[in-house]
Amino acid sequence: MAVEIAFEQVDVFTDRPFAGNPLCVVPDGKGLSGEQMQAIAQEMNLSETTFVLPPTDPQATYWMRIFTPAKEIPFAGHPSVGTAYVMARAGRFPLQEPVTQIFQQVGVGTLPLDIEVSGGKPGRVIMTQGKPTFGEVLRDLTPVADALGVDVGTLARVNLPAQVVSTGLGHLLVPLPDLDVVGSLRPNVARLDALLQNCGALGCFVFCLQATSPDTFAHARMFAPGAGVPEDPATGSAAGPLGAYLAVHGVLPTGQTSFLIEQGIEMGRPSHLWVEVIRDAAGMPTTLRVGGTTVPVIRGTIRV
Repeated sequence: MAVEIAFEQVDVFTDRPFAGNPLCVVPDGKGLSGEQMQAIAQEMNLSETTFVLPPTDPQATYWMRIFTPAKEIPFAGHPSVGTAYVMARAGRFPLQEPVTQIFQQVGVGTLPLDIEVSGGKPGRVIMTQGKPTFGEVLRDLTPVADALGVDVGTLARVNLPAQVVSTGLGHLLVPLPDLDVVGSLRPNVARLDALLQNCGALGCFVFCLQATSPDTFAHARMFAPGAGVPEDPATGSAAGPLGAYLAVHGVLPTGQTSFLIEQGIEMGRPSHLWVEVIRDAAGMPTTLRVGGTTVPVIRGTIRV
């Protein structure tokens, strides 16, 4: 017998519908198998679909499983923000002004989320990500250039490395010289997928230190073909690593603790991600926080 499962679709890292990164949230995933969750995610065909379950960690408010159209992943940014907003709006836990802190259990552990509350309603959600880890620096830029469809000399114009950084998910961060280069990218999917597999990264997060908005520090695009995501309009799990990367490589001024990233513009889904970098006494990043607002768009049921 078919069962109807409630879901909500929201747009994350935006203040208006039909922008940002769409997310499907199943607020009650109890009774669904992993295979069924994967099938639903494939049917929804969004960057990620989340399923909320009772936590196994007593500290956690809920357990969230995250699926791309191709596979389950242990952590992601816009699913963390969007799911917390959906659960808060549905009254699944009490809200206290001005900020309510909850804890989400995900594949990388149990992480805090701060929900800004005004008039009894949830607003911006800020996630605390895992401690940053810095992986491989790609010395040979030819495979990167071939995968992104640019000349290797274009990559060499930027005095910053292509490097894998993680705050829960590893992403290959690739600096580019300007908006024109970022906007003109047409990646070779097969070559990019092979490159990411070789360096142990889920996605390729390209960025430049120009932006279309004067209050924005960086402009970015994200490609994750191996996860079934040709391009992602807003990637919180890469925004935190970028904050750590910019701090370590001396790009983010010592006195600056937060900045904005714009993403999704080339897809017609403009997104804005707020990033906070907390450093130790030596100036090294120790804690990354990423936040944004969410807009509800669709509510319905799935027949399983």
